Amino acid sequence: MASRPASVFGIDRSLTGKAWQWRGGNMDLSDGPAGLEDDIVTQLLLSRGVTRDDLERHRKPSLRAFLPDPSEFRDMDAAADRLAQAVLTSETVTIYGDYDVDGATSAALLILLLRRLGQEARYYIPDRLLEGYGPSGEALVRIAGGGSSLIVTVDCGAMAHEALEMAHEAGVDVIVVDHHKCAHELPRAAALVNPNRLDESTLAAAHGHLAAVGVAFLLAVATVRTLRGRGYFKTRAEPDLFALLDLVALGTVADVAALHGLNRALVAQGLKVMARRDNVGMSALIDASRLGRAPICSDLGFALGPRINAGGRVGESTLGVRLLTTTDPDEAREIASQLSRLNEERRTIEQMVQEAAEAQIDRQHNRAVLVLAGRGWHPGVIGIVAGRIKEKTGKPTLVIALDADEAGHGKGSGRSITGVDLGAAIIAAREAGMLLAGGGHAMAAGLTVAPDKLEALAEWLDSLLANDVSRASANQAMLLDLALAPGGLTPKLVETLESAGPFGMGWPGPRLAVGPVRIIKADVVGADHLRLIVGGPDNGRFKAMAFRAAETEMGQTLLHGSQGRRLWLAGRAKIDDWGNRPQAELHLDDAAFAD
Repeated sequence: MASRPASVFGIDRSLTGKAWQWRGGNMDLSDGPAGLEDDIVTQLLLSRGVTRDDLERHRKPSLRAFLPDPSEFRDMDAAADRLAQAVLTSETVTIYGDYDVDGATSAALLILLLRRLGQEARYYIPDRLLEGYGPSGEALVRIAGGGSSLIVTVDCGAMAHEALEMAHEAGVDVIVVDHHKCAHELPRAAALVNPNRLDESTLAAAHGHLAAVGVAFLLAVATVRTLRGRGYFKTRAEPDLFALLDLVALGTVADVAALHGLNRALVAQGLKVMARRDNVGMSALIDASRLGRAPICSDLGFALGPRINAGGRVGESTLGVRLLTTTDPDEAREIASQLSRLNEERRTIEQMVQEAAEAQIDRQHNRAVLVLAGRGWHPGVIGIVAGRIKEKTGKPTLVIALDADEAGHGKGSGRSITGVDLGAAIIAAREAGMLLAGGGHAMAAGLTVAPDKLEALAEWLDSLLANDVSRASANQAMLLDLALAPGGLTPKLVETLESAGPFGMGWPGPRLAVGPVRIIKADVVGADHLRLIVGGPDNGRFKAMAFRAAETEMGQTLLHGSQGRRLWLAGRAKIDDWGNRPQAELHLDDAAFAD
C-alpha cells in the first residue's frame, strides 16, 4: 500500500478538517525561491499531468495543436454529409436544443453556422417544466409536420430511443449531437455523434470530456470541409469558424466540462473571441453582467452562464438561443436585461429550496449518497441546489422535486464528487427498473422517478456507490501548488499564475498557502461572506475573502477563535481592482493554525 504524502507544514487537520499536501512538487517560496528547479508556470503544468516533452504545446494552447480530425468520431462524416446536403438543397432544418447553457450555445452555434452558409435554420427548445429533458416524440413529429426534413438534436438525444423511433416513422431524419452517457443499444438516427458512445474509437473516446457545444463545433468543422470538397465555396466565402468559439467557451465552462486538452484550447481561444464582442447578444450579456473588462474563465461560470441558464430554469426556455443569435442590439439588450431579472428570481427560489433540502440531511442515516426530495420544489433550481449541498457535505447529492409533472413523478438532478461516476449509476438504476428515465455523465445526472420508488432508490445507490464514495473521500486533501510569505502575494504573481490557465474542472486554479499571518480585522460582509485583513512579519498585508463561509466552522473560528494566533491561509490569488491601483487578494478555501 502506497504511503500517504507528507503534509505541508505538518498540517494534518486544517480548519476544514483536511490534510494539506502538495499537488505536484514542493513549491515552498515562503523563505525565498532558493532551490526551485522550474519556473512557476512550468511547475503548474507538470503538476496537472503535462509531460516535459509536451510543455510547449500546453503553455499557449491552440486549436492547431489540439484539434483532432473530426472524422475520427463515429458517424461524424455521415452527420456532416447529411447537414451539407441540407445546405446544398436548401432543406428546412430545425435545431432541437436543451434548455441549459450547453444546449443553448450548441443550438446557437449551429444556427449561426447555417446562417453563414446561407440558410436560416429553425430551432426548438423544450420547456423544462412542461416537457422535461430531451427530445419528445410528439415534439419531433410536430416539427416534421411543420416542414422540417432534418432535425439536429444538441446536448440531448443519446438515450431517446422511443422519440427517435417516432421521428423515423414520421419520415424525418435526425442527427444527434450529444456528450451524455450512452447505452449499448443506440437510438435510430441518421447519425449519432457522441464521444461517449460505447463503441467509439480510443482516439475519439479520449475526448469524452467535451461538452455538447464542443462536439457541435467539430461537426461545424466537418460540415464546412464537406462543403468545400463539393465546391460550395467557389462562389462564396467560407464562414469563419473561429468566430464561433466564444459560444464554445461559454457552453464548455458553464457545463463544468474538464478543461484539459482540447477543451482548454477551445476555452483559451474562445475567451479571445469573446473579448472582441463580435456576437451582439454575447456583448449585451457581458454588459448585463456588469463586467468592466474582458471576461475571464470564472466569469463564464459565475456571471454569464447563470443568466443564460435562468431562462430555462425559471423563465422562457428560448431566451438564451434568441439572445446568442440575434443581430439586433436593442433586442439583445432587452433579452439580456430580462435574463438578469430572471437570474435574481432564480436565486431567491434556490435559497428556499436549499434550506428545505438541507433540513433533510440529518435524516439520511449517514448514507454515502444524499437523496433529498420535497413537494413544491422548483425543478429549475434543483441542479444548483444539488451542487451546493455536494460542495458543503462532500457527498454525491440528488435533489428531487416531487409532483414535478401532471403524472406526479419526481424530477431529480444530481451532482457528484471526483472519483464517483453518478451518470453511470443513474443509467444502471434505470436499467434495473428503479427509474422512469435517467442519464448523465460522471459529475452530473438527471432522472425521473415514481415517488414510491424513492426510498428503494436511495438504498440502492447507497449500496452501489458506498465504496466509491469512501475511497474518493479518503483521497480528499487540500492540494497546494505554492507557498509564499505575505509580501509575495502581488499582482505580478497573480498575472504569472493566470498565464497557466484557463482554469476550471480538471485543470484546477493554483491554490496558494500564504503565511504565517495574524488577523488584523475580521468581519462579515453581505449575507454570509467573511472578510479578513491580515499581515505577516515581512510587513506584507492583504485582504482575504471566504465566500458563503461566515457560519461554517472555519468562518466562526477565524471570526472568534484565532485572536493573536498565527495562521496559514490557503486559497486562490485574485486581483481586486476596485481601488486606485490593483491589489492582490486571497479567496479562501481553508486555513490552519501555524503554532
